[in-house]
Amino acid sequence: MPRDRSASRGPVRPVELDRSSPVPLYFQVASRLQELIEAGEIGVGARIENEVDLAERLGVSRPTTRRAIQYLVERGMLVRKRGVGTQVVHPKVRRPVELSSLYDDLVSADRKPHTEVLRLEVIPAPAEVAAALELPAGTEVTWIERLRYAGGEPLALMHNAIPLDLIRLEADDLAAHGLYELLRRAGYQPRVATQVIGARTAGAAEARILAEKRGASLLTMTRTAWDAGGRALEYGSHVYRASRYSFELNLSAG
Repeated sequence: MPRDRSASRGPVRPVELDRSSPVPLYFQVASRLQELIEAGEIGVGARIENEVDLAERLGVSRPTTRRAIQYLVERGMLVRKRGVGTQVVHPKVRRPVELSSLYDDLVSADRKPHTEVLRLEVIPAPAEVAAALELPAGTEVTWIERLRYAGGEPLALMHNAIPLDLIRLEADDLAAHGLYELLRRAGYQPRVATQVIGARTAGAAEARILAEKRGASLLTMTRTAWDAGGRALEYGSHVYRASRYSFELNLSAG
């Protein structure tokens, strides 16, 4: 039987380090390892060589290597197992904070999204949803609940409200396409949004649906999007597995 190379221990290719950079060396090492994992060059189940050998080959100190590995352990990409060593458990989804849909981002990252539609019905908008969509209290909206998978694993539990007169949605369409894609097809292009990102722990029901332990960390995101004319198109309230997902912001000095 051929040997499974993905689970074997193999040396990590040398990391180019900029020792004049203000970016800490451990973070440069961790970032390069993360890139290799996300690109599939270090596969799920692969073992990372021990800290001593890795530090020697990279030309950094053992504490620097240990801190880089610990950083990736804390981000849920590596796990330390007694008697086995350090293994890759899963490449984490990193999503840029911009006006795009999770489905589109997963497709772009080749993460094979799959959607299970849990609920699709017309309901009176709760007060906070009506306010976000700039509708009178109690106005009926299309309410959607979906479970989004990436690479066969549950990733996000998504709740959306859409003005009832905007578009007629079908469960089959929502299972096969992203919401923003369906809006664009109907002639509505999200152009601007307000978004709030936070964190909390998972309740029992959320933990069960997302295959996490009760009390596990979840990232939260609430968004309202408008078209170029200022019409509110959608309200979304989503939770993501913090062990599999992160938001990425690019900052620059003004």
